[in-house]
Amino acid sequence: MNDTIQIRKATIADAAIIAEFNSAMAFETERKHLDTDTINAGVSNLFKHPEYGFYIVAESDHRVCGCLLITYEWSDWRNGLIWWIQSVYIHPDYRRQGIYRQMYAFIKNLAKNENNVRGFRLYVEKENRIAQKTYESLGMRETVYKLYEELINIGKK
Repeated sequence: MNDTIQIRKATIADAAIIAEFNSAMAFETERKHLDTDTINAGVSNLFKHPEYGFYIVAESDHRVCGCLLITYEWSDWRNGLIWWIQSVYIHPDYRRQGIYRQMYAFIKNLAKNENNVRGFRLYVEKENRIAQKTYESLGMRETVYKLYEELINIGKK
Protein backbone atom coordinates (compact mmCIF):
# COMPACT_ATOMS: atom_id res chain seq x y z
CA MET A 1 0.00 0.00 0.00
CA ASN A 2 1.33 3.42 -0.95
CA ASP A 3 1.02 6.25 1.57
CA THR A 4 0.32 8.71 -1.25
CA ILE A 5 -3.37 9.10 -1.99
CA GLN A 6 -4.44 11.05 -5.07
CA ILE A 7 -7.92 12.56 -5.18
CA ARG A 8 -9.47 13.48 -8.51
CA LYS A 9 -12.74 13.80 -10.37
CA ALA A 10 -13.78 10.44 -11.77
CA THR A 11 -14.05 9.69 -15.48
CA ILE A 12 -16.15 7.18 -17.39
CA ALA A 13 -13.15 4.82 -17.18
CA ASP A 14 -13.87 4.59 -13.42
CA ALA A 15 -17.52 3.59 -13.88
CA ALA A 16 -17.05 -0.15 -13.34
CA ILE A 17 -15.15 0.20 -10.05
CA ILE A 18 -17.58 2.86 -8.82
CA ALA A 19 -20.52 0.52 -9.56
CA GLU A 20 -18.68 -2.30 -7.77
CA PHE A 21 -18.05 -0.06 -4.75
CA ASN A 22 -21.70 1.09 -4.71
CA SER A 23 -22.84 -2.53 -4.67
CA ALA A 24 -20.43 -3.36 -1.84
CA MET A 25 -21.59 -0.32 0.15
CA ALA A 26 -25.27 -1.22 -0.27
CA PHE A 27 -24.59 -4.72 1.00
CA GLU A 28 -22.39 -3.60 3.91
CA THR A 29 -24.73 -0.89 5.15
CA GLU A 30 -28.18 -2.26 4.33
CA ARG A 31 -27.65 -5.90 3.30
CA LYS A 32 -29.13 -4.97 -0.08
CA HIS A 33 -28.07 -6.64 -3.30
CA LEU A 34 -28.18 -4.11 -6.13
CA ASP A 35 -29.12 -5.21 -9.61
CA THR A 36 -25.83 -5.23 -11.56
CA ASP A 37 -27.31 -3.93 -14.81
CA THR A 38 -29.14 -1.11 -13.02
CA ILE A 39 -26.17 0.10 -10.96
CA ASN A 40 -23.81 -0.10 -13.96
CA ALA A 41 -26.26 1.91 -16.08
CA GLY A 42 -26.90 4.36 -13.24
CA VAL A 43 -23.22 5.10 -12.71
CA SER A 44 -22.49 5.36 -16.43
CA ASN A 45 -25.52 7.59 -16.97
CA LEU A 46 -24.16 10.20 -14.57
CA PHE A 47 -21.14 10.71 -16.81
CA LYS A 48 -23.51 11.42 -19.71
CA HIS A 49 -25.41 13.97 -17.59
CA PRO A 50 -22.99 16.20 -15.66
CA GLU A 51 -25.93 18.39 -14.69
CA TYR A 52 -26.85 15.61 -12.21
CA GLY A 53 -23.51 15.68 -10.41
CA PHE A 54 -20.07 14.09 -10.46
CA TYR A 55 -17.97 11.42 -8.79
CA ILE A 56 -14.71 11.83 -6.89
CA VAL A 57 -12.26 8.95 -6.57
CA ALA A 58 -9.26 8.33 -4.35
CA GLU A 59 -6.33 6.39 -5.77
CA SER A 60 -3.34 4.66 -4.26
CA ASP A 61 -0.70 3.30 -6.65
CA HIS A 62 -3.10 3.91 -9.58
CA ARG A 63 -5.75 1.74 -7.90
CA VAL A 64 -9.10 3.32 -7.02
CA CYS A 65 -9.57 2.81 -3.30
CA GLY A 66 -12.50 5.12 -2.58
CA CYS A 67 -15.28 7.12 -4.18
CA LEU A 68 -18.13 9.46 -3.48
CA LEU A 69 -20.87 11.10 -5.48
CA ILE A 70 -21.85 14.77 -5.47
CA THR A 71 -25.39 15.64 -6.57
CA TYR A 72 -26.99 19.08 -6.62
CA GLU A 73 -29.91 20.54 -4.72
CA TRP A 74 -31.12 24.05 -5.53
CA SER A 75 -31.76 26.08 -2.37
CA ASP A 76 -34.08 29.01 -2.96
CA TRP A 77 -33.49 30.08 0.66
CA ARG A 78 -29.79 30.51 -0.11
CA ASN A 79 -29.98 31.32 -3.82
CA GLY A 80 -27.42 28.65 -4.50
CA LEU A 81 -26.59 24.98 -4.58
CA ILE A 82 -26.20 22.48 -1.79
CA TRP A 83 -23.85 19.68 -2.75
CA TRP A 84 -25.14 16.34 -1.49
CA ILE A 85 -22.42 13.82 -0.67
CA GLN A 86 -23.64 10.34 -1.51
CA SER A 87 -22.40 6.82 -2.20
CA VAL A 88 -19.33 7.20 0.01
CA TYR A 89 -17.20 4.07 -0.07
CA ILE A 90 -13.64 3.36 0.97
CA HIS A 91 -12.27 -0.11 0.19
CA PRO A 92 -11.78 -2.04 3.48
CA ASP A 93 -7.99 -2.23 2.95
CA TYR A 94 -7.83 1.59 3.05
CA ARG A 95 -10.22 2.51 5.83
CA ARG A 96 -9.28 4.57 8.88
CA GLN A 97 -6.43 6.23 6.98
CA GLY A 98 -7.96 9.67 6.45
CA ILE A 99 -9.01 9.10 2.84
CA TYR A 100 -12.52 10.44 3.32
CA ARG A 101 -11.02 13.49 5.05
CA GLN A 102 -8.89 14.10 1.93
CA MET A 103 -11.88 13.61 -0.36
CA TYR A 104 -13.93 16.08 1.69
CA ALA A 105 -11.14 18.65 1.54
CA PHE A 106 -10.99 18.13 -2.23
CA ILE A 107 -14.71 18.82 -2.74
CA LYS A 108 -14.58 21.82 -0.41
CA ASN A 109 -11.75 23.20 -2.53
CA LEU A 110 -13.76 22.58 -5.72
CA ALA A 111 -16.73 24.39 -4.18
CA LYS A 112 -14.58 27.44 -3.41
CA ASN A 113 -14.06 27.85 -7.15
CA GLU A 114 -17.82 27.96 -7.76
CA ASN A 115 -19.77 31.08 -6.93
CA ASN A 116 -23.04 29.34 -6.14
CA VAL A 117 -22.23 26.51 -3.69
CA ARG A 118 -23.71 27.26 -0.29
CA GLY A 119 -22.87 24.08 1.61
CA PHE A 120 -22.76 20.32 1.86
CA ARG A 121 -25.22 17.71 3.09
CA LEU A 122 -25.23 13.97 3.42
CA TYR A 123 -27.26 11.26 5.00
CA VAL A 124 -25.86 8.40 7.01
CA GLU A 125 -27.29 5.21 8.48
CA LYS A 126 -28.51 5.84 12.04
CA GLU A 127 -26.33 3.04 13.42
CA ASN A 128 -23.14 4.05 11.59
CA ARG A 129 -21.49 5.85 14.51
CA ILE A 130 -18.00 5.60 13.01
CA ALA A 131 -19.05 7.55 9.92
CA GLN A 132 -21.02 10.03 12.03
CA LYS A 133 -17.96 10.75 14.18
CA THR A 134 -15.90 11.27 11.03
CA TYR A 135 -18.40 13.76 9.60
CA GLU A 136 -18.62 15.61 12.92
CA SER A 137 -14.83 15.81 13.17
CA LEU A 138 -14.82 17.60 9.81
CA GLY A 139 -17.23 20.29 11.01
CA MET A 140 -20.52 18.82 9.82
CA ARG A 141 -23.38 18.69 12.29
CA GLU A 142 -26.56 16.69 12.61
CA THR A 143 -29.63 18.62 11.48
CA VAL A 144 -33.10 18.81 12.96
CA TYR A 145 -34.61 17.28 9.82
CA LYS A 146 -35.80 13.73 9.27
CA LEU A 147 -35.60 12.29 5.79
CA TYR A 148 -38.77 10.98 4.13
CA GLU A 149 -39.04 9.40 0.72
CA GLU A 150 -41.35 7.71 -1.72
CA LEU A 151 -39.54 5.88 -4.48
CA ILE A 152 -41.30 5.17 -7.75
CA ASN A 153 -40.29 3.15 -10.78
CA ILE A 154 -42.47 4.48 -13.56
CA GLY A 155 -41.62 2.64 -16.75
CA LYS A 156 -38.69 0.79 -15.15
CA LYS A 157 -38.22 -2.88 -14.51
